[in-house]
Amino acid sequence: MSQTLPPGSLAGKTALVTGSSRGIGADTVRYFAEAGANVVVNYRNKAPRAEKLGAQLREMGVEALVVGADLTDPASVQALFAEVERAFGSLDILVLNASGGMESGMAEDYALTLNRDAQVSVLQTALPLMGEGSRVVFVTSHQAHFIRTTATMPEYEPVARSKRAGEDALRELIPDLAARGIGFVVVSGDMIEGTITATLLERANPGAIAGRRESAGRLYNVGEFAAEVALAAVDPVPADNTRLVGDTTDFA
Repeated sequence: MSQTLPPGSLAGKTALVTGSSRGIGADTVRYFAEAGANVVVNYRNKAPRAEKLGAQLREMGVEALVVGADLTDPASVQALFAEVERAFGSLDILVLNASGGMESGMAEDYALTLNRDAQVSVLQTALPLMGEGSRVVFVTSHQAHFIRTTATMPEYEPVARSKRAGEDALRELIPDLAARGIGFVVVSGDMIEGTITATLLERANPGAIAGRRESAGRLYNVGEFAAEVALAAVDPVPADNTRLVGDTTDFA
């Protein structure tokens, strides 16, 4: 991976990325480790994959804590941050990356529970560990961010609406975060090639990825988008708390 953040620029800092055993989350946590941060790898149910990533990160000379948690379970979230406090004492960067809703066999309200309620729960549980100058980043998609004005594929609409509900709920916390000196940024990206969501959408709607790539001109891959997420954790907070990644001309 290319160096996204300057070496040593996050030395002494601690960063947690939810859903970071694979994909965008895994690449984001790698960028933080490359910059010298101690990191927390969070996963739901893929412990071997998460532990393998943790071992790779430790080879970079940083501490890597690997913790499984069901983010929809408040007790599990409490246990996650108890581990973070025990290991590091504080938290400087929280990336709310984990999301879902297209999985089979889940309850009807699972998307809203994970993409809205759990995001707020995770942030509120993390707050006692976060001090002035720390940063919260929420990862979303253009399809969700612009869902009120631009229709998306029917297969994705329930997830998009739940993600937007999560974004709105988190934005309501901005005044409290600002009072604590904590920055908040929403990173919204176009369809990202190589993600589970894109794969599921392609399965449900063959040609979806190619169609979006043609309309946008190009699509970001996982590593490129993760770099934008990592930069959102250190760059100045935009006036509207929003970092748009990729083409937006098809979105109102």
